[in-house]
Amino acid sequence: MTLAAETIGVDQTRALAASVAEVARSGDVVLLVGELGAGKTAFAQGFAAGLGVTEPVTSPTFTLVRTYTGRLRLHHVDVYRLENLQEALDLGLAEMVDEDAVTLVEWGDAVAPTLPPDFLEVSLAYGADDDRRTVALRVVGRRWSARAEILAKALSEWAVA
Repeated sequence: MTLAAETIGVDQTRALAASVAEVARSGDVVLLVGELGAGKTAFAQGFAAGLGVTEPVTSPTFTLVRTYTGRLRLHHVDVYRLENLQEALDLGLAEMVDEDAVTLVEWGDAVAPTLPPDFLEVSLAYGADDDRRTVALRVVGRRWSARAEILAKALSEWAVA
């Protein structure tokens, strides 16, 4: 199942992400996909805020992983610099998913084969103008499928046909 949405401006992208975070549970995986500058980090910031994280959220491009505490713990992972799947395994990405936290992975499509086949894939793309983003949320596996209707309601403000 795929849900389609559109945001105008970074604040709406963050607000959409905060709404997705309200549906998140411990053990969830969210993969962020999109070109450079498409809004993956803005989504991560909004998602963290939706979990009640109060500290600044920045892309962990060089540290690879940052962990934040809110309503749920959040592992924010950026795999842009990894060169192969073995590096994702060495990073312990699969083990992070098993922890009592939500794992959010920027450039997540690159490491999807190393993860359990149960995740929410959020694809962000440039829209009709510089401020617009199209957001496609693809539900994969049982965990997110069980919450698909709740997720659709959470996104209703930004939904497109």
